[in-house]
Amino acid sequence: MNDIYRQGAPYDYNHINIYNSEISPSTVHSQNVALTGYFRRYLLQKAMSTFKWKFPEFWAGNYLLYCLYCWGSYAIFNTDKFGVIANGCTLGGYNVFYQPLFCVVANPLLKGSRKLIIDKQCTLIYMQPDYGGIMDLVNYYAELMAITSEALSLNMFNSKLTYAFAARNKSTAESFKKMLDMVNRGDSAVFYDNKLVNNQGDPLFQYFQSDLNKNYIASNILVDLQKIENQFAQDIGLPNANTEKKERQIVDEVNANNVETFTRCDMWLKTLKKQCEKANNMFQTDLISVDWRVNPLENGGGAMNEGMAVDSRPV
Repeated sequence: MNDIYRQGAPYDYNHINIYNSEISPSTVHSQNVALTGYFRRYLLQKAMSTFKWKFPEFWAGNYLLYCLYCWGSYAIFNTDKFGVIANGCTLGGYNVFYQPLFCVVANPLLKGSRKLIIDKQCTLIYMQPDYGGIMDLVNYYAELMAITSEALSLNMFNSKLTYAFAARNKSTAESFKKMLDMVNRGDSAVFYDNKLVNNQGDPLFQYFQSDLNKNYIASNILVDLQKIENQFAQDIGLPNANTEKKERQIVDEVNANNVETFTRCDMWLKTLKKQCEKANNMFQTDLISVDWRVNPLENGGGAMNEGMAVDSRPV
């Protein structure tokens, strides 16, 4: 896991916990499972759909989006062999304002690595002020959705209608099995031996039946799963109705959610547009641009423009 562990140093659990917590904060985890990986992939692609990009035809846009959203940035620079291209990079150095000074691009087709001065030899495309990606956000919601989905599957499995019979002996149990088979296959009448009843005519068996109405909460879990996804959509700037359903929902409540959806991603978009403009100016071309795919403040139309209540009652 780490060189210090391979050296066999006598580190106690406190030191190991401190080291690990810097990488994986001490919260509830469901990592390294296929279900979390499924939601991570789903949410990451959903986040990538927020903005609409324009790339040169020979650039691999899918590769660049994963560099941007996972690593946090990629560099645009000129080459003798391929012309102006974009590649993932590693940041290094710092200037007087403690901003990255250069980036290193490692690509075997470019004859090794290149050290490029930012805004002089290359343009760095990034969207967050800390130059990081959004995988922390994606991982958080992916874990929440995985845990919720697991609870959904478990509840639906445990909510199956099952009977448990208590019989006196094995032959009686086999008789009950035969009787239940006949009932389940749809026989209009089922006859059983009078040995299965006592002198008063009461059955000699007792059965257990779970209360499905009390145990079945899958509908509530599905609502919670949708709420988690709506919250993620709000964080990445996708229009959504992340509000509790009310009999009468006023416009201000809808608009408040739209503004909250817009604010953070508008900061991302402004940063991206500024960097794209730098790249176009540096290479004297119009090779890259980005904009909203669906503007959150333009979604909803009349409900946002009219000062009236939005009646959510069914018609």
